[in-house]
Amino acid sequence: MNEVIHSFNSNSETLSSIDLLEMVNGARKEHGENPIRRNDFHARIADELEGEHYETFVVQNPNSTSTSAFLLTHEQCLLVSMRESKAVRRSVVKRLKALDGQQKTPAWLQNLSPQAKVVIEDLNSQVDHYRSETQRLNSVCNDLAANLKNGITPPAFCRMLNGVNVNRVQPLLVERKRLIKTSHGYRSASAYRDKLFTERRELNQEGRLCEKVVLTLKGAKWLYAEYEKGHLDMKKDWDGQFSHLILDQEVAA
Repeated sequence: MNEVIHSFNSNSETLSSIDLLEMVNGARKEHGENPIRRNDFHARIADELEGEHYETFVVQNPNSTSTSAFLLTHEQCLLVSMRESKAVRRSVVKRLKALDGQQKTPAWLQNLSPQAKVVIEDLNSQVDHYRSETQRLNSVCNDLAANLKNGITPPAFCRMLNGVNVNRVQPLLVERKRLIKTSHGYRSASAYRDKLFTERRELNQEGRLCEKVVLTLKGAKWLYAEYEKGHLDMKKDWDGQFSHLILDQEVAA
């Protein structure tokens, strides 16, 4: 017989009465019961669903005759299966639930090899890890950046980071062409001015003009990311732990 087979999926949440009959007769066979004829089964469906909306379709038989069948929703399938014995009913309901669960898995994923599914599961785990790590990093950076209300220099910021050699922070940034050393202090390289850093000109305690670089919020997050990547110069007695200290007030430069 040339049959049209339907299953519960994201595009059509219906099951053909032909498929449902195969489930029912399969369960009946398991429990020593006789199979139901298709005509009798369809008559049962029409009686059970009287007054309800359902779709029908026609199946062409090899002998040139045709058979009308039903497209049933998950709930309608359950209603029809309730007429079976307890053992058969439980078996059919279990199969329907398993079939319904398949609609949550895309067809392309169902057809993958076991090895490919393992790879995808591994990639999903990595995505979850990096998503969690990104959230943690953003939280840490937001905590540290809370100290930027009045601006904070890179060395002062790094005093909150365990193990950083703060005396090497600005010279290192000069070596990496983020900062420029001047006769009065430090200035931001033009490519990073108002992006990672802003500048101030102030009088020091001796009354001399000095140039001071302070971090923007973006700059603080960038500098912390450099810290976690191991791109800053560390103290010789550093314990190897990447941690930070949240201060309530601005740290003096």
